[in-house]
Amino acid sequence: MTEKIRLGGMALENGVLVHGPTAWACAVRTDEGKVKIAAERKRVSGYRVQAPFLRGPARLADSFGVLFRLKRALPEARLPFQNATVLASMAGTAVVVMGVRQSGLRDSAKELLASLLSVAPALLTVRSGSLAAYHGAEHIAIGSYEQDAPHAKEHERCGSHLVGPLALTGAVANVLAAHAPARYRPAAGLAATIGGLGVTMELFGWMQRHPEKRISRVLAWPGHELQHRFSTAEPSPAQLEVAEAALAACLELEDD
Repeated sequence: MTEKIRLGGMALENGVLVHGPTAWACAVRTDEGKVKIAAERKRVSGYRVQAPFLRGPARLADSFGVLFRLKRALPEARLPFQNATVLASMAGTAVVVMGVRQSGLRDSAKELLASLLSVAPALLTVRSGSLAAYHGAEHIAIGSYEQDAPHAKEHERCGSHLVGPLALTGAVANVLAAHAPARYRPAAGLAATIGGLGVTMELFGWMQRHPEKRISRVLAWPGHELQHRFSTAEPSPAQLEVAEAALAACLELEDD
């Protein structure tokens, strides 16, 4: 089988974004019912960073950096966090998390609960409008390309699989930062956030390489359940057409 290009993606309210090591493409269905596509080569690629603990955050930054180019190239694209309800949820969650951290719970319990609560806005995002169906279409298109066979609406590299590792590493990192001397605590908190993200991404990569390990299955379970029961839905043929258009446009630039 021909070696496949490693791809990532993001579901939008009205389409799908697909990105690879050197290019990205997005397809949306406009209000008039037409499929509109934008595709570009990346100016900077996070995939060039190979150092452990830095490569994961670099690739995350790469993914989100594409969004700025996307909105300029394809104004019709409706990003998930443009929803007013989602923005209100983010603000409300921040207040609740602050209250949890000021509560009388043990430090480990506070940080674990705060990590879990921080996922709430993302969950609300994926259930808004047609996003869950486009999320499923993204997984089907990319997974079918990777396997040369029909793929389910769940994908093992979906960002939802970060929930388990992120909750674990975030709780540990923030507990350690909370025990730093008071004058160093702000810096320790920032270091904990950055370091915890690096560890999370390394752990996530290890899970992909060793899916048969029990710890991998345990950490992946929350993300799989979120995908299966909550964050993805079976797409319509029209939605799948949009995802496949984005995939084809991205692969065309990558192949060149």
